[in-house]
Amino acid sequence: MDWKGRRQSNNVEDQRNSPLSAGIGGGGAAILFRLIPFLLGSKIGRIILVIGGLGFAGAHFLGIDVMNLSSGAQTDRPPQTLSPQDQELTEFVSVILADTEETWRVQFQKMDKVYQEPILVLFKNRVDSACGLGQAAMGPFYCPGDNKLYIDLSFYQEMKTKMGAPGDFAQAYVIAHEVGHHVQNLLGISGKVRQAQENKSTAEANALSVKLELQADCFAGMWGHFADRERNILQVGDIDEALNAAAAIGDDNLQEKSTGTIRPERFTHGTSKQRAEWFNRGFQTGDINECNTFK
Repeated sequence: MDWKGRRQSNNVEDQRNSPLSAGIGGGGAAILFRLIPFLLGSKIGRIILVIGGLGFAGAHFLGIDVMNLSSGAQTDRPPQTLSPQDQELTEFVSVILADTEETWRVQFQKMDKVYQEPILVLFKNRVDSACGLGQAAMGPFYCPGDNKLYIDLSFYQEMKTKMGAPGDFAQAYVIAHEVGHHVQNLLGISGKVRQAQENKSTAEANALSVKLELQADCFAGMWGHFADRERNILQVGDIDEALNAAAAIGDDNLQEKSTGTIRPERFTHGTSKQRAEWFNRGFQTGDINECNTFK
């Protein structure tokens, strides 16, 4: 990607030296977060999440659950100086966020609406949000309660080494997908889906979640369309990186790697093929009407 030297967003909030990121408190939440995959597997568990027993039912995740990260309590420590690599990643995500702002500002104007820019929060280990206490092990997420995107940048290393999804455009896709959830929130789509999920079986609620996630993938592709056509950010191989990343985090791929068994009724984000196809549809068309996964 040709991103260096471009405008950086003013909507980046760095909490990497906050008490939570330093490992002060929040140890008990680690156990609760590890229960989420099991709760999602039952109707009662899903109801607990919807009610807000864990406070994170409304958050939208990329679809990753990196549970092998350390979650034990840590001792207090002084603020850390960012490495050159972390500084570059900070600039990178700020540029990508700024570019998504350009895309969605124009798209909302076409719909006679005003785009409200989200905040991107950088954190390490743990972070406090309107959706509850988040952990790096849960992957990047969007919280509709405060209109903020949250990411621990160590996730990018996980993508490269454990998911087989390297590349800067694959990393940009992560940001664009979470921004896609913000767009859904502003348009009222997320709220309608949550309402439609009420009193549904787990499988029915999951099916609606899949449609929501695939639309966020399509919206991410839309951003890529305009980043390429209007601002010439993309380079050769970038789209392949994004499609590879989308495929790497498909429900079928993740289930097979983790348990050796594929359970479609438990899909919440879509298959590898679906995620790649919907991203590509958004990229090829740049048309929000083509991202209607609910038809």
